[in-house]
Amino acid sequence: MSNLRLLLMLLGVGILLVSCKGETDDDSPIVLDAGTLSGGPFTFTVDGIPDMVSGITLNANDLVGSNTGYVITDDAGNILGLPPTLEAVEGVDFDEAGAGVCLIWHIVYVDGLQGLEAGLNTSGLSGEYDLSNSLTVTRNGLNAGMLSGGPYEFIVDGNPDMVSAISLDSSQLNGDTQTYVITDDSKNILGIPPTLDAVMGVDFDGAGVGSCYIFHLTYSGEVSGLEGGQNLNDLSGNFALSNFVMVNRNALNAGSIAGGPYTFTVDGTPDMVSGISLDTDDLTGTKQGWVITDDKNNILGLPPTIDAVEGVNFDGAGVGVCLIWHITYEEGLTGLEAGNNVSDLVGFYALSNALTVTRNGLDAGVLSGGPYTFVVDGTPDMVSGLMLDDTNLSGTKQTYVITDDKNNILGIPPTIDAVQGVDFDGAGAGVCLIWHLTYEEGFTGLEMGKNVADFEGFYGLSNSVTVTRNDMKKKY
Repeated sequence: MSNLRLLLMLLGVGILLVSCKGETDDDSPIVLDAGTLSGGPFTFTVDGIPDMVSGITLNANDLVGSNTGYVITDDAGNILGLPPTLEAVEGVDFDEAGAGVCLIWHIVYVDGLQGLEAGLNTSGLSGEYDLSNSLTVTRNGLNAGMLSGGPYEFIVDGNPDMVSAISLDSSQLNGDTQTYVITDDSKNILGIPPTLDAVMGVDFDGAGVGSCYIFHLTYSGEVSGLEGGQNLNDLSGNFALSNFVMVNRNALNAGSIAGGPYTFTVDGTPDMVSGISLDTDDLTGTKQGWVITDDKNNILGLPPTIDAVEGVNFDGAGVGVCLIWHITYEEGLTGLEAGNNVSDLVGFYALSNALTVTRNGLDAGVLSGGPYTFVVDGTPDMVSGLMLDDTNLSGTKQTYVITDDKNNILGIPPTIDAVQGVDFDGAGAGVCLIWHLTYEEGFTGLEMGKNVADFEGFYGLSNSVTVTRNDMKKKY
């Protein structure tokens, strides 16, 4: 009896154990395991030549999952491809993806997984799945090395200007073919020297004023757009550019002049400028001089020094405007002659800023009053209320002039009171003009019976005031 009881007890324990084990197996979730990848990291150069990974292995000892595959993403987890097998992974050409970083993963999952599509992100996967560790594939662009030298500053003056001491650090250089490229500052291609020696043989003076960039270029396969006149932005193919070295081609600099502006009255008295100075801090060029022009840049004189400029009598040039310039230039300049225009200059030169010399004529002031209208009837007719605004009056001698309407001189009253004492009735019917006149010593032609057109010398006439003398026998 005891043995039977013991047997039953043992059977009960066994049943209990089996029952407990069965319940555990049914209730415990399956833990997916994508295994462990090994291989790499891989580093390639994007150069148009296919780049495949190799030697990747998957440790599947603890692999759990009914569905398996591989996932290739960028470094932000965006899915680029879903190769089904390891062989398919090793058949992927990573060169085609361009420069950047790829990650290779192994995935296991159960049916119903959502989001496992190219173009989506692994963060959006929904369902039961597991990702292995990732292998890194780094895709580097071509490297054209690093240029050092400069920046270079030249003066465009007709003398050859070459760069020197440029060097290329090629420690990271890759690519099948190399050359140098010279562009303007908009990256338009000016030249394609094949070697560093060829670069150092380029005369940058011939390019005129502006800035040039010197690049080193590396490429693999065919590159289109690598031609003079094209733009670097239009290059197409597998290539890389180094940093650039700058070459500045500066124009000649004539310095900066200070003084004035000057204002003179053309009156027969010599008028010279003074206090002119030249700032030569940035002055360049081997030859210098001074140029005096009119306001249309016609050359009037070429004083060689600042002392000579300050010795010029601007009164002799008559009424108008003169400009004073400093000029710097190189041998071979043509057109620098009195009578020519600054626009006719040909060669290497520069002009400074200009100083203005204004040469005004004599100013006789402004008359106001009238117009006056009288009837010739034997009764004296005098003007009144005549005034002279002498704010801008210039000249050492003044008088008044009365003319007919053809400017023939009828009278020369010396003062405004004398003008207002003239009896215009006595002149008969017609029109008179009253003027104010200013003049300098040596003035001729101021006589009764002469015409204003006969005046010679330095003088100025004001506006005229009209006096109309009507015949009483006519009806108006």
